[in-house]
Amino acid sequence: MTPPDTSGSRWSDLDRPPLNAPALRRALVRPDGLWTSLDVVANTGSTNTDLAAADGPEGAVLVAEEQSAARGRLDRTWSAPPRSGLFFSVRLTPGPDVPADRWGWLPLLAGVATASALARAAGVDTSLKWPNDLLVTVDGVERKTGGILAERAGDSVVVGIGVNVSLRAAELPVPTAGSLALAGAGRLDRDPLLRAVLRSLEDWYTTWRGVGGDSAACRLHEAYTAGCATLGRTVRAELPGDRALVGEAVAVDGDGRLVLATADGVQQPVDAGDIVHLRPASSEE
Repeated sequence: MTPPDTSGSRWSDLDRPPLNAPALRRALVRPDGLWTSLDVVANTGSTNTDLAAADGPEGAVLVAEEQSAARGRLDRTWSAPPRSGLFFSVRLTPGPDVPADRWGWLPLLAGVATASALARAAGVDTSLKWPNDLLVTVDGVERKTGGILAERAGDSVVVGIGVNVSLRAAELPVPTAGSLALAGAGRLDRDPLLRAVLRSLEDWYTTWRGVGGDSAACRLHEAYTAGCATLGRTVRAELPGDRALVGEAVAVDGDGRLVLATADGVQQPVDAGDIVHLRPASSEE
């Protein structure tokens, strides 16, 4: 990892100033809180890879101003200009309080926490495409502005979150991508946005762990369903083994799986795969 460049002023790049690591630590790392450390690096390959290899305590947060080998779901790459977004990973260790078969809710929990925090802090409507892509609306079209990747690391789960904040149209990696700036966000300062997301994640995770990972008891299931833009739409699920399933997304079940109602009347749960929105919910018959 390359240490942050501290040779210049924080305001040397007025459009994209660096994160203020000492201020973030003062705001977020508390003796009675979830976050136990917070480090900001100028550049690294992948914060998920680094944090998983570090084998540290629960609550470690690693933030990168730029990632050169960031990974999304299904081994997709994720690229963005330096200081243009939030790129970070956290280590969570549910331990014996939460049965392992409920850990699959962690990426969905992170999606709810991130989407709700950005909606409040950035002032832009943010929704979720199952399981945990972050969507915003740009010029009337849904665009992906962020994503979440959760990976097991021993007795922990490392959750990586990437959000495009200030990307301009010419900087988008693919035409279907978006950013908070392009969605008309009222705030693009990454320091308060990161604080908001980490505080929201701490609140949701602490509550979820406190009820043994019961997604209904902590209202996580309800919140996810309310914020999921996939429900009510006709979608194509691209499944492992080059298979595909088309149907209406009718529910998210108690295990966090997307339930599709197919044309032959079968309700099929999907627990892995890529979801393509075929038509907006408003156009459904």
